[in-house]
Amino acid sequence: MPQQTPNIAAVDLGSNSFHMIICRLNDDGTPQTLERMKEMVRLAHGLDHTHHLDHATQERALACLERFGQRIANLPPHYVAVVGTNTLRVAKNAQHFIAKAEKALGHTIDVISGIEEARLVYQGVTFSLGGSPNRRFVMDIGGSSTEYIIGQHDVAHTKESLNMGCVTFSEHFFENGAISKKAFNNAVLQAEKNLEPFRRKFERAQWDEAIGSSGSLKSINNVLESSGWSHNGITLAGLEQLIDQLLKYRKHDEFNFPALSLERRPVFIGAVAIVYASFQALGIEKMTVSDGALREGLICDLANRIKHHDIRAKTSHDIAKHYHADLKHAANIKKTLHQLAAQLGNHPAFAPDQAADTLQFLDWAAELHEIGLEIAHNDYHKHSAYIIEHGDLAGFSKQNQLVLAKLVRNHRKKFNLKHFEELPKPWRDHAPIMSILFRLSRLIHRGRPQTAPEIKIAIQNQEIRLRFKENWLRQAPLTQADLEQEAEYLQAAKFELKFE
Repeated sequence: MPQQTPNIAAVDLGSNSFHMIICRLNDDGTPQTLERMKEMVRLAHGLDHTHHLDHATQERALACLERFGQRIANLPPHYVAVVGTNTLRVAKNAQHFIAKAEKALGHTIDVISGIEEARLVYQGVTFSLGGSPNRRFVMDIGGSSTEYIIGQHDVAHTKESLNMGCVTFSEHFFENGAISKKAFNNAVLQAEKNLEPFRRKFERAQWDEAIGSSGSLKSINNVLESSGWSHNGITLAGLEQLIDQLLKYRKHDEFNFPALSLERRPVFIGAVAIVYASFQALGIEKMTVSDGALREGLICDLANRIKHHDIRAKTSHDIAKHYHADLKHAANIKKTLHQLAAQLGNHPAFAPDQAADTLQFLDWAAELHEIGLEIAHNDYHKHSAYIIEHGDLAGFSKQNQLVLAKLVRNHRKKFNLKHFEELPKPWRDHAPIMSILFRLSRLIHRGRPQTAPEIKIAIQNQEIRLRFKENWLRQAPLTQADLEQEAEYLQAAKFELKFE
C-alpha cells in the first residue's frame, strides 16, 4: 500500500491578518483545500514611531501563532511554508519577534520582499481562477503594502509593491477613526502620488482584465453588491456611491453596512481610498475579485517543491545566464561539492535530514558566485554577493538570499566568521563549513580543468583533512600553492587545513 503524503500548509503573517491554509495533495500533485484559519492580528498597528513592534501586538500575534501551531504540529518542516510581509520587512525588532514566533508556531518563518509577495499573489489568483491567455492586472491590498501585478497564463511579468496599506492609511489619514472629506482627499492624493512613477506600467492599455485579491477588496466588493451599487465586481461608479455614503459618517465605528464586519471597520476607509486612487490613476472601470491570494500562491510553490520543481532553481539558473556566468565551470564545482559532501554524513550540515537543503544552497552558490564579474573583476565576489542579497530573486526569501550571499561573499580571499553571525539558524551554525567546502571545491577548479581529482575529506572539530591520490599534488604545483594560501586564510579563522 503506497505511503500517504502528509498534508501541506501555508501561513501568511500579513500586516493586517494572519492566514493559514491546509491542503491535501491529490494523486496528480494538485492541492485540494481542507481547512482555512484567519485572525485579525493588525501587526502594522503595533509599529510605533521608531518602527518597533510593541509588546501588546507581539503578544496578540504569538497567541494566534500558538493556535495555528497546534493545528500543524504534526506536519514535517518541508510541508509547511510560513512568510512574513511588509511589517516584518520594516520592523527594527523583527528578528527578536520572529525568534519567539517560530517557537510559538513550531516552524521556520521567512520574510519575503514586496516583489516576491507580488509574484505569490499572482500565483494565488491563478490557483483560484485558473490560467488565462488574457493579460491580467492583479491588485492586492495588505495592511501596510499594496501589490500591483500584470501577468499572463501563470507567469507574472510586471510586479511592484508600494508602501501603503489599509491599516497604515486608515491610521495616518483618519486618526482615531475620524472621517472627513479633506482627510479622504488627502489619502487619495497620497496614493496617487505613490502610484505615479508606475502609472504607465499598469495603465489600462497594458492589460485585458482587472482582478482584486485580499480581504480589503473582498469587503469593498461585498458592500457594493449588497448595497446595489455594483454587480459582479467593483466598478468606478459603485466606488463613488460608496464614498459619498462613507463621507456622511463622522467616525468609522458608525459605518452601518451589513456586509462589513466589525473587525474590518477600522481599516475600511483606508482601503477604499487606495482602491479609488488606483481606479482613477490607472483607468480601471471594473474589477472582479478572486478568492486566491498570497497563501494560495505559497501552497502552489510548496506543492511544486515537493514535486521537485523548485522555482528557486530556475531563478538561480536564469540569473547565472543573464550575467553570462560559466555554467559548465559551475557544474564541475557542483560535482566536487557533492563528492566531498557525500563523505561528511557525520557533520550536522550534511546529516541525512539536512544534506538536501545544504547542497541546494551550495549548488546555487556555484552557479552565481561569478555573476559579479559583469561589474568588475576586482573583488567580484563582493559584487556577486551584493546582487544576490539585494536583488529580486523569485522564490527566495530574504533569509534565503542572505545565506546565499554570505556563501558567495566568502568563497575567496579572507575568511571572516563574523559574516555568518547575522544568519538565522541552522545556517548560522552550518554556513562556515559549507563555505569552506565551497572554497575548496572552487579552488580545485580554479584553472577550469576538464576533470578533477578524487579527494578524500575528513572534518574533526576545526580540522579539515584532504587526501589526494599519490603524487597528484606534485603534478599540480599551482593547486598546491593555492591550498597553502587557503590554509593561511582558514588559520586566521581558527580552522586548520591539512592536505597530502
